[in-house]
Amino acid sequence: MGQIEFKGKNFEIDEDGFIASFDAWCPEWVDYVKTSEGIADLTDEHWAVIHVLQDYYRKHGIAPMVRILTKVTGYKLKYIYELFPSGPGKGACKMAGLPKPTGCV
Repeated sequence: MGQIEFKGKNFEIDEDGFIASFDAWCPEWVDYVKTSEGIADLTDEHWAVIHVLQDYYRKHGIAPMVRILTKVTGYKLKYIYELFPSGPGKGACKMAGLPKPTGCV
């Protein structure tokens, strides 16, 4: 485990750069990941994906499969990759404060 400091907040992260605890998620974490992912501004569509991921994680303890994410948001997978260039598993889950999904490269 490592640690990063961003905008006055300290975050414990795993070896893949995901936040170590979902409970530590906050707006500063989103800003950090947004910057590291090269996303200039977050849109309502970004937030819709983030909220779906977080809600699903709270209910089930895991990230949803991509098929579920696209169904619930109504966004095609290609569009989710436009929103999160590193993908729904790496970029979106990381920004939402979820652990790295199983099978995510």
